[in-house]
Amino acid sequence: MTTLHAPEHSSPDASWEGGVSPFGVSWQKLMMWFFLVTDALLFAGFLASYGFVRLASPAWPDRSHVFSLPFIGFMTFVLITSSATMASAVGAAQRGNLALARKFVWLTALGGLVFLGCQAREWTGLIREGARLTSNPWGVSGFSAFFFMITGFHGTHVLIGVTILSILAARLGRGRSSAAGVELVGLYWHFVDLVWVFIFTCFYLI
Repeated sequence: MTTLHAPEHSSPDASWEGGVSPFGVSWQKLMMWFFLVTDALLFAGFLASYGFVRLASPAWPDRSHVFSLPFIGFMTFVLITSSATMASAVGAAQRGNLALARKFVWLTALGGLVFLGCQAREWTGLIREGARLTSNPWGVSGFSAFFFMITGFHGTHVLIGVTILSILAARLGRGRSSAAGVELVGLYWHFVDLVWVFIFTCFYLI
């Protein structure tokens, strides 16, 4: 008679049996991915609405007459560079060099602050020219409304990211953070940078 044996690896810590680490991913990282996916859908909705209104409008302001494209290019370069320093911080933390990771985290936060400063300057210039949520000197009222809403929402994400990066750097200095914590912050920061690529394309390139 053949004897049936219980399958091996039936503990709750197996790869996926309802345990604390489904698919080998920590619950912190899983929750971060849930947040990023929902946030991405929100940004996608904003940009899709902007695209619909723009296509439905008979005319749209010429970006070269509204924005300083070299200045916007500098902003984008700073933010993309901060993504590279964040990746370096994650790599250093995974190698166990938390001191080096802390330096890269501070550099990333600095890049975020420079970006926010540039955005504040851009907003100030547009407001001085007469841009408001309900009107602007370029003829299409929805243009400035979408611009302030979408770039402001993204800027809020950058500000939150800079705050989290500063807290992370302080915790690394006290030895109270780990490589997993650096990686979680890195996921958020890379997401913020990726969203800016789409905003940059929609408002400044197309």
